[in-house]
Amino acid sequence: MSEDKVWDVEEYVKPPEGGSVVSIITRIEVTPSQTLGTCPESMRVHSSTCHSDDDCIAGQLDMQGNGIRTGHCVPYYHGDSKTCEVSAWCPVEDGTSDNHFLGKMAPNFTILIKNSIHYPKFKFSKGNIASQKSDYLKHCTFDQDSDPYCPIFRLGFIVEKAGENFTELAHKGGVIGVIINWNCDLDLSESECNPKYSFRRLDPKYDPASSGYNFRFAKYYKINGTTTTRTLIKAYGIRIDVIVHGQAGKFSLIPTIINLATALTSIGVGSFLCDWILLTFMNKNKLYSHKKFDKVRTPKHPSSRWPVTLALVLGQIPPPPSHYSQDQPPSPPSGEGPTLGEGAELPLAVQSPRPCSISALTEQVVDTLGQHMGQRPPVPEPSQQDSTSTDPKGLAQL
Repeated sequence: MSEDKVWDVEEYVKPPEGGSVVSIITRIEVTPSQTLGTCPESMRVHSSTCHSDDDCIAGQLDMQGNGIRTGHCVPYYHGDSKTCEVSAWCPVEDGTSDNHFLGKMAPNFTILIKNSIHYPKFKFSKGNIASQKSDYLKHCTFDQDSDPYCPIFRLGFIVEKAGENFTELAHKGGVIGVIINWNCDLDLSESECNPKYSFRRLDPKYDPASSGYNFRFAKYYKINGTTTTRTLIKAYGIRIDVIVHGQAGKFSLIPTIINLATALTSIGVGSFLCDWILLTFMNKNKLYSHKKFDKVRTPKHPSSRWPVTLALVLGQIPPPPSHYSQDQPPSPPSGEGPTLGEGAELPLAVQSPRPCSISALTEQVVDTLGQHMGQRPPVPEPSQQDSTSTDPKGLAQL
């Protein structure tokens, strides 16, 4: 309150809307002839009902109410109920005000949406209105195919594109977003940079507590030049929020090279490409090839000797060599054992695997590896000591 005057939301919220927003009223509830005085509080206010003056505290202010309580319990406007008396604009709004539906003609209401974009980096600007005659906008409405640069929209068209029923939306109100999207490739001509419009509902449709849209305002006048009177209007309507998105791009060589090099490096193509260039176009490509690659020579003899080496490592008698022909059996070296006659067989002790001494095993491994690589190491001279003491089983001769 300010002295004897009560200020409510309709008076200290100016204007009731924000930027890039427009509202179209489709239904109103009117509370006429309000004057400053005392009257019963609305029953829709929490804890406003009472039975006696003890239930009402003088000077108490309910932020959801209409004024300051006087401390009296008085009969309500209609019925047998009682509510606490308040000092406010009377009579207060209680939901029984005059109701007027304005939605019959509302679908044909039109809205002009002016919009322009500016990309300072590319020094490019453009608007959504065609540069034609001054009276062009007086005879056109928006059509994506025939008139994309006539931003005059029918309210019914906007609600329909948002997928809503106009009658239901006009009764409780709602919020519709008009999204303007500027996605421009500035390498093309200016005529290819055009706005794209889309529409959708922004308020939660199925949430009773937050769906819909309404606001209040008042009209003031004086009676007999002395008494200030006002008409309170609670307006339901469709609010249009204009939302603009934009993105523009233009070809540039340096970012392209950086992005391409990053992509090639991430998948491992960079090293392959560098090697190919050095091995193909450089003057010293042979030197680079010699430093990068090692030549591997394949053995001249087949790898059939590896079973012999494996048998020696396992401490077993190696299988007979396979380099002789099938018609002529191998003959033992002179001085290394008895010569077997034709049709004779090796003794059982020679055919079965037997463990070898470390010295004999080493000698045979070196001999076998030397034969496999095409080189035979020199055979050491036999020692003068008795072989029976060092090799009691005669494994070295085998």
